[in-house]
Order: sequence, then structure tokens, then C-alpha cells
Amino acid sequence: MRIWFKVIRDNHLLNDTVIEDNSDDTRTHKVFRALEKACYLFDLGKPIWLDATIAEFKRHAKARFFQDNFVETIDFDFLEIHVIEE
Repeated sequence: MRIWFKVIRDNHLLNDTVIEDNSDDTRTHKVFRALEKACYLFDLGKPIWLDATIAEFKRHAKARFFQDNFVETIDFDFLEIHVIEE
């Protein structure tokens, strides 16, 4: 599984990374582990999965984490997660 993480502000890409996980773990565990790695790389606190975020991710294999998803203040518009390969 490969997941692309993007930090966006004013429709500009500030930072991105692709995290690959080829383990035999469940899809959910792979996504959570990759999100944790990306947040560490970007020096961010882990976002909260709101119901709307979960629904969007289930439908499109893509989700955006806005200020509402973070406990601390963020200096960008959103963090986007996109599964690019299962």
C-alpha cells in the first residue's frame, strides 16, 4: 500500500511525502501507521478522525484534515491523505 500525504495552503503544495507499507497488517492499521509517520515527518500533531473524514475516506480513499481535526493551531489549510496504490 502506498499513501500520499500533502500539506496545502492557499492552493499551493507546501510539503508532501509518500509512505509505503507492504506488511500483512489490515488496511486500517496501515493507514493509521502511515499517518503517524507522515505527521512525524511534517512535525504535526496527529489529527482526529471525525465522522465526516471517515466517510470521505471510505468513499474515495482520500480525506482532508482541516483545523477542526487538529487540537493545536495549524499554519496551513489542510492535510490531505490519498491512497494511491492498494
